[in-house]
Amino acid sequence: ARRNAASKEVGELKRRGGDATAIVEEVASIKGKIDTLDQQLRAVLEELQQAMLFLPNIPQSDVPEGKSAEDNVEVRRWGDEPQLNFPAKDHKELGESLGLFDFERGAKLSGSGFPLYFGLGAQLERALIQYFLDTLTRLGYTEVMPPHLVNEKALIGTSQLPKFRDQLYTCPEDGLFLIPTAEVPVTNIHAEELLREDQLPIRYCAYTPCFRREAGSWGRDVRGFLRLHQFNKVEMVQFALPENSNAIHEEMVQHAEKILQGLNLYYRVISLCKGDLGFGAAKCYDIEVWSPIEKKWLECSSVSNFEDFQARRANIRYRAKADGKPRFVHTLNGSGLATPRVLVALLDSYQQPDGSVVVPEVLRPYLGGRERIG
Repeated sequence: ARRNAASKEVGELKRRGGDATAIVEEVASIKGKIDTLDQQLRAVLEELQQAMLFLPNIPQSDVPEGKSAEDNVEVRRWGDEPQLNFPAKDHKELGESLGLFDFERGAKLSGSGFPLYFGLGAQLERALIQYFLDTLTRLGYTEVMPPHLVNEKALIGTSQLPKFRDQLYTCPEDGLFLIPTAEVPVTNIHAEELLREDQLPIRYCAYTPCFRREAGSWGRDVRGFLRLHQFNKVEMVQFALPENSNAIHEEMVQHAEKILQGLNLYYRVISLCKGDLGFGAAKCYDIEVWSPIEKKWLECSSVSNFEDFQARRANIRYRAKADGKPRFVHTLNGSGLATPRVLVALLDSYQQPDGSVVVPEVLRPYLGGRERIG
C-alpha cells in the first residue's frame, strides 16, 4: 500500500516540477523489502503445507471409541465355520505339495515376500482376479487398467505421502513410485478436475499388483501368503456427492461381501475404532475371512470413506447444480478383494483328506470346468 501511494506521489511531484528523488529511493527500498518478505512467506507457507499434510482425517461421529485393534467392533458374520476332521495342512505346505507355488524360488529371484506361482496355482490366482472383476463390473463399476508407477503428486493426493514414504518402493531417477494399491492411480484419474454433479457417483474397479515394503512388519505373519511385498488386488473406487457418501460406503462393503459369499467363505465385518483408523479415512470397515488352519481372522478387504480428505489434496471437485459453485467430492475405496488371504482361506477351507482341494463353483468356469486340484 505504501509503495502504491508513494508511486502516486512521484507522479504528482513530477507534474508539479518537484524533486521526487527521495520518494523514488523509498519505492526502490520498499520493493526490496517486499521481495525479501515474499521469500520468507513462501518458506513459511511451504512449512505450513508440509505440516498440514501430516494431519490425519477427522473420524465420523459414529466411529467406535478405542485405542487399538482390540477395540474394533464386530458388525456381522456370514457363513458357517469350516470344520476339518482330518490332519489338515497349512496353505504353504498344501500349495507346495500340489505344485501351485514356490516361495523358495520366488525368494531366489526377488527376496522373501515375492511369491512365484506355477501351473494351476497361477491359473487359480488369475481365476480369482477375473471373478472379482466380473462381479464388480456386473454391479456397475467401470473397469480401468491404470499405470503401476505413479508420481509423487498422485501419492500426496491419496495421502500415502509424505507420511508413509518408508513403505514405498521408489524409482528415484525417474521420480516415480511403485503403487502400493490401485487406489492411488485410480483416485487421481480426476485430480485437478471439475466434474458435473450429474456425473456422480463415478464407479471404477481395477486390478493391479501392489508393492509394499512393509517396513517395521518383520516377524508378523510372514509365512506364506500372510504378508507379502508384492500381491494382487482388485480395487473399488467411487467419487460421490457428500450427502450420498455414507450410503455408498455401506453399499461398497456389501459389494465386497458379495464376492466372498460367492466363494462361500466364512467371514466377518468389523468397524474400526478411532485408534485403529487409517490416516486418511473418516470411517472404515474391514472384512476378515476365517482360516481354520491359522485359527484366526485374516483381513482381505478394507473399505473406507475419506469424505473430502483426498479430494482436497488432489483438488477433485464438482459443480453443484443448486448454486453453480465448485465443491469437493467425497472419495471412497475398498479392496474387492486382495487375493493372498482369500487364497489362504480357500486352500484351508476347501482342502480334502486326500490332499486335494475342491474348486469353488464360481471359479470353475475360469478353470475350464475343473472341480478339483490334485
